[in-house]
Amino acid sequence: MSTKDFIEKDFYKVLGVPKDATEAEIKKAYRKLARENHPDANTGDARAEERFKDVSEAYDVLGDPKRRREYDEARALFGNGGFRPGGAGQFNFDLGDLFGGGQPGGPGTATGPGAAGGFGGGLGDVFGGLFNRGGAGTRTAPRRGQDIESEVTLSFTEAVAGATVPLRMSSSAACKACSGTGDKNGTPRVCPTCVGTGQVSRGGGGGFSLTDPCVDCKGRGLIAQDPCAVCRGSGRATSSRTMQVRIPAGVDDGQRIRLRGKGAPGERGGPGGDLYVVVHVDDHPVFGRRGDNLTITVPVTFPEAALGGEIKVPTLGGPPVTLKLPPGTPGGRTMRARGKGAVRKDGTRGDLLVTIEVAVPRDLDDRARKALEDYRAAVDGEDPRTGLFEAARGE
Repeated sequence: MSTKDFIEKDFYKVLGVPKDATEAEIKKAYRKLARENHPDANTGDARAEERFKDVSEAYDVLGDPKRRREYDEARALFGNGGFRPGGAGQFNFDLGDLFGGGQPGGPGTATGPGAAGGFGGGLGDVFGGLFNRGGAGTRTAPRRGQDIESEVTLSFTEAVAGATVPLRMSSSAACKACSGTGDKNGTPRVCPTCVGTGQVSRGGGGGFSLTDPCVDCKGRGLIAQDPCAVCRGSGRATSSRTMQVRIPAGVDDGQRIRLRGKGAPGERGGPGGDLYVVVHVDDHPVFGRRGDNLTITVPVTFPEAALGGEIKVPTLGGPPVTLKLPPGTPGGRTMRARGKGAVRKDGTRGDLLVTIEVAVPRDLDDRARKALEDYRAAVDGEDPRTGLFEAARGE
């Protein structure tokens, strides 16, 4: 907003009060309009948000007796035809020069009666503080909500197949007692330090400036006149809620999932923060996990391993599959059941990796012992460890 536009803007009309309104009448009008148009009470209503900004801007001036007096004097001089550039019989000067741009006595500088008389260092000194608050900085921008991190524990089956789980969270949200305004009466005031932006600039050297959150309003852009007892003027309070969260299929133990916009609600129509969920997965008594593949160890008898045959293998959440063991299958061999593993991101499945373990019986009856002794006699002279010691010695 230019200086000229700021001078010609009718703040009395914005608040709907006469020019001779008392401080109490101005405050009452502001509270009523601020409550009606506050962004937290009109989510998604751009016109209400703009109206709230205009009302706050008007009260920032008229609610301060000194600023109001300076504003009235500026309006009397410039808002009603006085000292307008190019007017007949008027001084020819630039408003930008008057408020700090021109040099005394130089081109475009007011030098006639009334230009500086009675105002010491000039009109720029009188109105400088007021006009510095009349720009775009008074527009309190929407503020993004905070990110939240939570944890959830799933069973092995839920992690593989995906699950929807209830998640109870505590986060910062708009205080219900004051509707997020921070003010007991719902009528906060625009912060005079940052002029509603929530940020202040400081010199960084080399012609650069750095921006920091405003310490007076803690980055909100608003200051409570009568702080809410619940949130102590912050406009935010702890809120607990339970939401249903969908955990995708194939999630890993320790994986951190990001859910956009599901964190703490924003302020003044701003977007919500993000929710980060850290997933913990319980062990399964039978199955294991290796990337997109599931693993299982299946015991077989010595005759099955030596002679070959068919064995049934369980799958996770589905019917068993049949695998064919070739004769002479050694213990520790891994076989693959395709498409019986974990769900991938593209919807396909990994494999089930089946490790064969030859089961050695602890107790043998006479018949089984006799059969094994006959087998040992039949293969007498065969040594599976042939060459092992030579290889160990590097020969």
